[in-house]
Amino acid sequence: MELPVIDLSPILAVGPTDPQSEKLCEVVSRTLRETGALLVKDPRCSAEDNDRFIDMMERYFQQPPDFKRLQERPYLHYQVGVTPEGVEVPRSFVDPQMQKKLKAMPEEFQPATPRGPDPKWRYMWRVGPRPSDTRFQELNSEPVIPEGFPEWKETMDSWGYKMISAIEVVAEMAAIGFGLPRDAFTSLMKQGPHLLAPTGSDLSCYGQEGFVFAGYHYDLNFLTIHGKSRFPGLNIWLRRGQKVEVKVPVGCLLIQAGKQIEWLTGGECIAGMHEVVVTKRTVDAIKAAQDQNRSLWRVSSTLFAHIASDNVLKPLGHYVKSEYASQYPPIVAGEYVEQELSIINLRGKAGDGDNLEN
Repeated sequence: MELPVIDLSPILAVGPTDPQSEKLCEVVSRTLRETGALLVKDPRCSAEDNDRFIDMMERYFQQPPDFKRLQERPYLHYQVGVTPEGVEVPRSFVDPQMQKKLKAMPEEFQPATPRGPDPKWRYMWRVGPRPSDTRFQELNSEPVIPEGFPEWKETMDSWGYKMISAIEVVAEMAAIGFGLPRDAFTSLMKQGPHLLAPTGSDLSCYGQEGFVFAGYHYDLNFLTIHGKSRFPGLNIWLRRGQKVEVKVPVGCLLIQAGKQIEWLTGGECIAGMHEVVVTKRTVDAIKAAQDQNRSLWRVSSTLFAHIASDNVLKPLGHYVKSEYASQYPPIVAGEYVEQELSIINLRGKAGDGDNLEN
């Protein structure tokens, strides 16, 4: 199955409430509902922007581990700075109920089995204004900048703000398509703990077919957005249970539904399950990179868009009366994040934690 590509140019020109735009809004909501994922093309987010960002992150992830650990902040739940490999734990690795469901899947749709915690590094960079008064200060901490990268802040902020801008348009379109007010989602996103969170996976060490970089999981945030990676390997699961390898066209962005939009729609839009593994296409890309003497670090230009920490997650509008609304009781967004982090926390409960993807 090929995901549809939604060109945001007409929406940016006339707005999402134009009659023609409303048809695209219906496509956005239907695609998120059925697949948990969506491809968009935003003229404000070019392939060149993505390349510039990935070039810098490749240089960073290639640095020695001791250098990268200088940016590690475990006492802040790894919500800023670097998360070393071996820290993030896929939900399927620690959730017995999920493991039971996986065994019941048809064999061809089952995810790859991780060998342990994810062998990938990640860098967390807060994007956008933070609240001056919040109960969840550790989720809204100051950013960490590595030495020797004078372009760091400008590059991170530039790409991060551009991807948030794309998310905001899609969030408005999704709200309209779901029969909610245009700002139903974006009003709750203001001053959220949005994170530009690129991963780095060393394919020179972990480039064997079948190797799992990110085990089967969902994202706990509102919507996740990625630029195109230079190495394929992302699999998603449709709502009906089919496993699909995602192919992101050049110049496009991939958007995935997280747990917070599931909460706000009372289960109408389910958080998309996904994994990142070394596939045959990944191996081919590794060989091409070796022939061209390019970096063998697989970088994902991922951004997690969030509902603001002090806002309440609960079914919105007509979803209050949905069949499954009772499964989504009101909870403060920051409390929900902390609950999720505690479940998949590899390094104990007393300050060390995982990040926002679980």
